[in-house]
Amino acid sequence: MELIAASRIVKAQQRVQAAVPYSERITEVVKDLAAAGGDVRSPILAGRDEVRTKCYVVMTADRGLCGGYNAGVLRATEGEIKADVLAGKQYCIVAVGRKAETFFRFRGYKMAATFNGFSDSPTYEQARQIGQDVIGRFVSGEVDSVELVYTRFVSAGSQEVVIRPLVPLDRDLVAGGDGKPSVAHDATDGATAGYEFEPDPAVILETLLPRYVEARVYAALLNAAASEHAFRQRAMKSATDNAEEIIKTLSRIMNRARQDSITTEIMEIVSGAEALGGGKVSNITLVDLVDLVDVDGMARSGSATAVATMEPDHLEDIVGIDPALDGRLAEMGITTFAQVAAWSATDAERIGDQLDFPGRIEREEWIAQARAMHERKYGTQ
Repeated sequence: MELIAASRIVKAQQRVQAAVPYSERITEVVKDLAAAGGDVRSPILAGRDEVRTKCYVVMTADRGLCGGYNAGVLRATEGEIKADVLAGKQYCIVAVGRKAETFFRFRGYKMAATFNGFSDSPTYEQARQIGQDVIGRFVSGEVDSVELVYTRFVSAGSQEVVIRPLVPLDRDLVAGGDGKPSVAHDATDGATAGYEFEPDPAVILETLLPRYVEARVYAALLNAAASEHAFRQRAMKSATDNAEEIIKTLSRIMNRARQDSITTEIMEIVSGAEALGGGKVSNITLVDLVDLVDVDGMARSGSATAVATMEPDHLEDIVGIDPALDGRLAEMGITTFAQVAAWSATDAERIGDQLDFPGRIEREEWIAQARAMHERKYGTQ
């Protein structure tokens, strides 16, 4: 979603820039028409002596996952509405985007109209519908002023929530054009001739003013769409970074818990060995204790390192075991012929490696010698 939003920011920004020349040109044309037509009594230009009811056109996204984009616009609108209510004024809301619709409808605000389903890619036709709706409400006297609340796109890293008056149009905005006929001068003076309008400038202005309002609504929609993508790109990048950090943290916790479990298990085995060492039982080394437990923590039966229950034998009687090896075997807890006789092939290989004499036990047949000596000493059982 971060990559998709990043790619859409570029397209949305291009659309904003592409709409600028049209907006600038229609503004100039309106100025020229107003200048050429004198006093134009258009209802869109006629403001109210007293503003009793305000209409807010609130532009939000159709979906979330875009950080504080929707919250900023909604908070700004709520602040304006509360100020109007405290001043004794009425209000209504034209919600553009599902987030604005659900937010204000759930809280019981006065909804005049809703438009949604196009917040990330608006068209001029949708701007025209919104413009016609608010113009109709203003001309009919339902509302006394209309204001746009949207997020202006400054750059990919900067956007700001703005509140702009839409209707009635500011007379200062449409005044001061170059449409008035200029004083006649010689062509060599470089003076510019005045415009000629057909039909009457007032008629053209009456027709063009609604288009001007629609153009401003369309520009606001394009800014809002670009801002939405910019907010979503940043929000998804932050979500990705946070998820990676959480994964690292949880992995460390899991590894620490696993290590604690293994350490606890080994300590329990050592404690049990020490307890057994207090009686008539031969000593058992930590290596032997670990070998007595398989990966599931279950005791192995028939191990060559099982605890001896007999008195120690003279293991030096076995050919190949000298006093040094006898001492090392005793350190490992192996002190009787029965223990050596119980070794399996795996035990013989493992113990040979521990004694640093791999293959010696098999080569000198310690197991068979131990079995024979045990039988001679204790008899066949």
